Amino acid sequence: MCTYTTATLDLVGNAKNGTTWERVKTVSVYLDHPVAFPATHSLNIDLFADQDDPKRSAALELSPRSARELAEAILTMIAQAPDGLLEEG
Repeated sequence: MCTYTTATLDLVGNAKNGTTWERVKTVSVYLDHPVAFPATHSLNIDLFADQDDPKRSAALELSPRSARELAEAILTMIAQAPDGLLEEG
């Protein structure tokens, strides 16, 4: 069942598309039918260079388990970073 609930966040970072790196400014996260992932539903993450440009920089379609493991790994890496390493400048 699709919830049509989407979290949209502003980002500061880059994404690689083929051989080219480009700035990403926005991410959308939602549960929906995947385009290519062989499942009925997936957690989808779309990265955009510009919120007003529908061209994705990168996209992920993840199983719920993989999405949860990715989120936990991100939080673990941030929690384990030495002081000052993750300061934004």
